Amino acid sequence: MRPRIYLTQPIAPAAIERLRTLGEVALNPDALHIPTEQELIAAVGRCDILVCLLHDRITAAVINANPRLHAIASMTITPANIDVAAASAHRIPVTTIPSALLDDSTADLAWALLMTVARRVSESDRKARQGIIPGAQSLYFAGADVSGRTLGILGAGGVGKEMARRALGFKMQVLYYDPRRLSPEQERELNLTWTGFDDVLRRSDYVSLHVALTDQTHHLIDARALSLMQPHAFLVNASRGPVVDEEALIAALESGRIAGAGLDVFETEPDIDPRLLALANVVVTAHMGSATVRLRAAMADVVVDNVAAVAAGRRPPNCWNAGIYHST
Repeated sequence: MRPRIYLTQPIAPAAIERLRTLGEVALNPDALHIPTEQELIAAVGRCDILVCLLHDRITAAVINANPRLHAIASMTITPANIDVAAASAHRIPVTTIPSALLDDSTADLAWALLMTVARRVSESDRKARQGIIPGAQSLYFAGADVSGRTLGILGAGGVGKEMARRALGFKMQVLYYDPRRLSPEQERELNLTWTGFDDVLRRSDYVSLHVALTDQTHHLIDARALSLMQPHAFLVNASRGPVVDEEALIAALESGRIAGAGLDVFETEPDIDPRLLALANVVVTAHMGSATVRLRAAMADVVVDNVAAVAAGRRPPNCWNAGIYHST
């Protein structure tokens, strides 16, 4: 019997067609609607495999609606919004995607945020659309230099290293902190200088966050950390929203303690604090580090590969809770 597959939002069309070769597919067709818990409970009760995206909250109540669910196939690197313990209790595999897929695109987006907030691109765009175009040499939109300045990277995983690689073209000095220091060869290749966490904050003109969200990194950037940054410095976050204490960040931005911020992620996603939206020195994007046509298609293909393995009775290749296959 073909499995019933529920898809919480549209993914790449080719991937949906692949899913249809594996089973009967039902989906929420609205890319702007994140299903509610009650909607998910109803859908899960009628499906064998759940395919979900980052903002879908797969709670214990959702999972318990169908304890015989064959799999929860997520299009995320880490299943932060999935109750993995509840799934594991029912021996339901939870699958993810490899983080390395996203390195280049996420670094590109972080770099775009850095450039946009530094050079006041969003402000100028809004004013130009209103017909406000100052003289070409006016000080009205004077921004901050990027070339030759100091970039501080917190987290030297795949995205952090790609961020450093892009900084080479802008002749930047690049400082970094990661508890696991890179090899001397990698540091030389990327022109990276390892230093302490506080030192990165004190010395950098731009601080870019590229850490995973863990108990240790929750509110990594808090009031104390922000107090160490230079008044002309900018913060860029394309990692996870709760890495930054937004209350402290808003206070620092409103008081001029730091110059600005470029944010792709937020503490209460998908909601954004309206105080951030009111600030001219903040650039926001809608958690779109992986939002390229090519990458989203590749991510969706990995999800379908996981679903195909489950449908064939095999252990999926990207199983987060692989221990369920070893427990008795």
